[in-house]
Amino acid sequence: QVQLVESGGGLVQAGGSLRLSCAASGRIFSMYAMGWYRQAPGKQRDMVARITIGGNTNVADSVKGRFTISRDNAKNTVYLQMNSLKPEDTAVYYCNGKLGGMDYWGKGTLVTVSS
Repeated sequence: QVQLVESGGGLVQAGGSLRLSCAASGRIFSMYAMGWYRQAPGKQRDMVARITIGGNTNVADSVKGRFTISRDNAKNTVYLQMNSLKPEDTAVYYCNGKLGGMDYWGKGTLVTVSS
């Protein structure tokens, strides 16, 4: 089992940047497929970006070209670099880990983008 703790959220003006981090406990972080999801008020939780154990990535069309996901297995951490932020990116961002058919979630970090 892995425990996930997000950090790096906050208030930023439109056009700005933030980097989210997700620190994972456990010794087998490298075996987890990782991802970032977000949930805006009154909306469902949607996938933002995912990275496989091999480092392959995919991102949602809505953030393509602006957000980048990466992982550092030595630090048990996955990152989400967010550039050119827009007010519609405002949401709680959740870190996700997948292993053996199980999903693990962090508690989320709030990102607010002002216009």
